[in-house]
Amino acid sequence: MTLAPRAKSKVSDEVRDLLVFVQRELKSRANPRNALAMAAYMKTSMPFYGVPKPAREEIARELKRFAITSQKQYERAVLGLWKLPHREEKYFAIEVARRWREFIVPASMPLYRRLIEEGAWWDTVDEVAAHLIGAVLLANRKLVAPMMDEWIADANMWIRRAALISQLKHKDKTDHVRLFRYALAQAPEKEFFIRKAIGWALRQYAYSAPERVSAYLAQYRDKLSPLTYREAARVLIKQGAMVE
Repeated sequence: MTLAPRAKSKVSDEVRDLLVFVQRELKSRANPRNALAMAAYMKTSMPFYGVPKPAREEIARELKRFAITSQKQYERAVLGLWKLPHREEKYFAIEVARRWREFIVPASMPLYRRLIEEGAWWDTVDEVAAHLIGAVLLANRKLVAPMMDEWIADANMWIRRAALISQLKHKDKTDHVRLFRYALAQAPEKEFFIRKAIGWALRQYAYSAPERVSAYLAQYRDKLSPLTYREAARVLIKQGAMVE
């Protein structure tokens, strides 16, 4: 009768120890001057420790000492870090989400959507969209693509951005029909982050299919914003395949 409580305690202890470790390491590297500059760059009032990316990567390499062995642990660890007040703790929530790849599965999609909705800024949204949503989509296209079809029409701008850039890492496995359809559907959008995302997504795909993207841009140039076109055509212009 005591086995279940012990198992539960072990799960809780492992997640707690991970959270304590991350907080302790970030605090030990805190730099108030960096913190102010980082908050200013991100245009946020959320506090930073002031720990730059190379130092965060040092901490991240030590995460392997912790055992995350279930979906429940995974979500507790991610949300435990996510709910902490500093920006770097949220970065580590995403780091944990990315590191335990066996849990980057359709069951985690509600978690990832929560991170996007609550993060609501490019530094967190883009990481979740490209590395987590994108990975689930690539491995489970028939199941997840219809969800992306709903996201691209979502009232939340960050959810739409996530749908647009969800295939950034797919290269020659990109579903170009869906990508092109999303780009055209969002082309009238005035929001900077949407216009930028359309261009970014098309530019990334242009590395794998330059002729296909060139033809698309030529056909729909009058429907795309100047910002979107510049972003999308940047590589193609550099290669001489398109004109500015």
